[in-house]
Amino acid sequence: MKAMTQLTSIEICAGAGGQALGVERAGFEHQVLVEIDAHAAETLRINRPRWKVIGPRVGEAVPVGGTPGDVRGFSALEWEGKVDLLAGGVPCPPFSAAGKQLGADDERNLFPEALRLVGECWPRAVLLENVRGLLDPKFTAYRAAIDDQLRRMGYEPAWRLLQAADYGVPQLRPRTILVALPPDLAWNFQWPAPSVVRPPTVGDCLHDLMAANGWEGADAWRTNASRIAPTLVGGSKKHGGPDLGPTRARREWAAMGVDGRGIADSAPMPGFSEMPRLTVRMAARIQGFDDDWAFAGRKTAQYRQIGNAFPPPVAEAVAREIAAVLRDADERPGRRAA
Repeated sequence: MKAMTQLTSIEICAGAGGQALGVERAGFEHQVLVEIDAHAAETLRINRPRWKVIGPRVGEAVPVGGTPGDVRGFSALEWEGKVDLLAGGVPCPPFSAAGKQLGADDERNLFPEALRLVGECWPRAVLLENVRGLLDPKFTAYRAAIDDQLRRMGYEPAWRLLQAADYGVPQLRPRTILVALPPDLAWNFQWPAPSVVRPPTVGDCLHDLMAANGWEGADAWRTNASRIAPTLVGGSKKHGGPDLGPTRARREWAAMGVDGRGIADSAPMPGFSEMPRLTVRMAARIQGFDDDWAFAGRKTAQYRQIGNAFPPPVAEAVAREIAAVLRDADERPGRRAA
């Protein structure tokens, strides 16, 4: 039987590894991951020691020449023509409805850097994700400019709004996805079909964790929490601490029997009679992370990484479709050998 070609990837703005984990599950081997946050970079190193992570280390002074993991100082020329996929979750605040939506005028906008890196390493495919707000009419011209640049570089771009709940994530989390492939491959790409008819409820997803310490109210809580969660938000470092979002989101959590004003250190104990809070592990499960995925830092840093992540099941679904296109091309006569 013919061996399957090993697909490779580079990831920028990798965060705590939500997209990286999904892309890995889809069959890609990461060549390098770039992340500017020290705690998130440490999370990547803890969970996948074999990955090459470019990013600062917790407690280390910033070296002369800039912060490791800053995409603006990263070059992909080393991987020119040697990588199948460039992926990333470029910062969301420039396009988020929760912010000022400054778009191209926001200094945190890293789409130009992502396109620069595409032109340096010439991957066979591009996968970038962002918030739903990027598809707002006010950014039509900006998306068109990205499309024009990608087409000049030899790629055909496609945008789609995907809902995390369609892929088994118990959360209302719409994400804007950009996939770009050369025209001779783009025709074969299909957006992933929903993997579930009905997503699990928060109660079903978290019941065992809520009951882990013997809390007698876990069963009743499960019955009440019979819906999917609102979008988890990680916020910025200017944010005061870990909570489950703005007032409206906290009201939705309260209706499910969750105190959204903060994150608990542990599950409720026997005799607990108040409204429970989520733990970091509960939040991670709602975001689609495996239970054995560890997060570096204190509680606030851990929750911020989770809240800002791209759910692994969604990343996996899209990356599998990209992998299918690339593998199909590799199997055609005259394509690269496995």
